[in-house]
Amino acid sequence: MDARSLAAAERLYLSLTALFIAALVTGNLIFQKFFFWNPLGLFAFELSVGILPYPITFLVTDIVSEVYGKRRSQQVVVAGLVASVFTLFVVTVADLAPATEWSPVQDDEFRNVFGFTFLAVAASMAAYLTAQFIDVQVFHFWKNLTGGKHLWLRNNASTLTSQFIDTIIVLLLLCSFGVIEWSRFGSLFVNGFLFKAIIALLDTPFVYLGVHLLRRRFGLVGVGQELRDPGQHEEHEARPS
Repeated sequence: MDARSLAAAERLYLSLTALFIAALVTGNLIFQKFFFWNPLGLFAFELSVGILPYPITFLVTDIVSEVYGKRRSQQVVVAGLVASVFTLFVVTVADLAPATEWSPVQDDEFRNVFGFTFLAVAASMAAYLTAQFIDVQVFHFWKNLTGGKHLWLRNNASTLTSQFIDTIIVLLLLCSFGVIEWSRFGSLFVNGFLFKAIIALLDTPFVYLGVHLLRRRFGLVGVGQELRDPGQHEEHEARPS
C-alpha cells in the first residue's frame, strides 16, 4: 500500500473514532429522558434516549476490528474512555459555576438535567470498558476460530454478548445509586437488551457494506486480511532483513 493510501486510511480511522466518541458522549448526556416506542404494535418499548446512539459504538468497533485490527479497535475504546472522563469534568465544573440572574438556564434547571451525569458517566464507563473490551475479544475469537470467514457470526456474537453485559452492568449501578428504582430493573433490562439485539441484527448489512468498501478502497482482498497500522508499516519497512 502506498503512502497516499495509508494517509487516507488513517484519516478514515480518525473519522470513525470521532463518530464513536460522539455517539458515546451524547448517549451519556441525554440518558435521563425516556421514550415510548411500539413498532407495529408488537412490543411496547420503554427506553432511555441515551440508548439511541449507543449501537453506533459497536458498529464502529466491529468495522475497525475487521479492517484495522484488534490493536486499533482497542485504541478507539481507550479514546472513548478519555473523552468520557473529560466530559464528566466539564459538566461537573459547569454545575458548580453559579448562574447569573439573567441566565436562560438557572442552576436548578441545569442540575435537573445534568445532575445525574456523574453517576451516569461512572456507570456507563464501568459498563463501557467491560463491554467494549469483551466485544473486541469475542469478535477476534470468532474471527480466528472461523479463519476470517462468516463476518455475520462474529459481528452478532460479539455485539450481543457485549450488549448483554453492558445493559446489566449499567442498570445494576444506576439502581444501586438510586438513579432508577429497582422495581424498573427487570422491564428496563428486557427493553434495553431486546432493543440492542434488534439493532445488532439490523446493522449486520452495514458492517458488511463498510468492510467491503474499505477492503476495496485499500486493496484488502484476502479473507480476514487486516489493514496494518501506518506506524507498524513504517516500523516493519525500517527493520533490517
